[in-house]
Amino acid sequence: MCGRFSLDTNIDMLIERYKAIKTVGRFNPQEEVFPTNMVPIVINNNNNNELKIMKWGFMPAFTKKPIINARTETVDIKPLFKNSFYSRRCLVPVTSFFEWQNINGKKIKRKISVKDENIFSLAGLYNVFRDTDGKEYESFTIITTDANETMKEIHHRMPVILPREMEKYWLDTSSEDLDIIKSIMKPYDGKIKIV
Repeated sequence: MCGRFSLDTNIDMLIERYKAIKTVGRFNPQEEVFPTNMVPIVINNNNNNELKIMKWGFMPAFTKKPIINARTETVDIKPLFKNSFYSRRCLVPVTSFFEWQNINGKKIKRKISVKDENIFSLAGLYNVFRDTDGKEYESFTIITTDANETMKEIHHRMPVILPREMEKYWLDTSSEDLDIIKSIMKPYDGKIKIV
């Protein structure tokens, strides 16, 4: 599960990092992002990276709580995620994410980041929903997978962290080769830092 993350950077740094063509909306650096917060994500717009501000959490009519995570094991078959998996994949820029470790019955908050990367990308999906007034809005969810060896001591799941060289493949929804896409959704094998 991934229930909180930080994006402690500004729009200019995100534009530089993702070579984005434009931004939509305003954003201030956030040390802790909560579900339903509005944050920038990266989408593919005519083969260009575009930053768009979206709400964190899918909110279909049948639920009262935002669905903030999708599982790698079912993301391509569950009706809520299937269409987004094939046509609306996104990058969720983060500077770290949080998980709670159970130590002697106490929950200890841990901050996890990628070594040597100030900003890194989580695999995400986005879609369009309607609020209670019938107004359309876009929101995203974060894909999770099994924890890698380092994370296992904290939690059995972790978000899918995309290596930089895989980001373009994740965003390319024109590709027919889903084996590549599915092979990306695995526990991160790079070095992570836990505090």
